[in-house]
Amino acid sequence: MGYKISEISKKTGLSAYSLRFYDQKGLLPFVARDENGRRDFKDKDLDFLSIITCLKNTGMQLNDIKQFVEWSMDGDPTYEKRLEFFIEHKKEVEKQLAQTQAYLNKIDRKINKYSQQHEAATNEKI
Repeated sequence: MGYKISEISKKTGLSAYSLRFYDQKGLLPFVARDENGRRDFKDKDLDFLSIITCLKNTGMQLNDIKQFVEWSMDGDPTYEKRLEFFIEHKKEVEKQLAQTQAYLNKIDRKINKYSQQHEAATNEKI
C-alpha cells in the first residue's frame, strides 16, 4: 500500500513543500511513482525520510545528504563510505552539542545573577 505526499507529510511532520523540494534536489530517488506520475511512498520510505530529517536537523547540507542517499542506493559496496560519513557527522554534532551546552551554561549564569538581584531588590522593599 502506498501513501500520497499529504499522508506522508502528516506521518513525518515534513511539509509537502519540503518533500517536493527534497525530491527536486535528488534526495528521494527511492520513492516510486504511480501510473499518473505521482509520488507513491511506501512504509520503508519512512525510515529513509527519518534519516534525511535527522541529518538536515543536525546541520548537514543537502548536497552531503544527497551523497549519502546515493551511496545507500548503491548498496553494500558503500558500507565503509557510509560508516565514515556517520562517524564524521557524529563529530560535528558533538561539537554543536558542546557549543550549545556552553551557551546554556552562560544563560544559567545570567538567570542566577538576575534572580539574585531580583531577590535582593525584593528584600530591600520589605
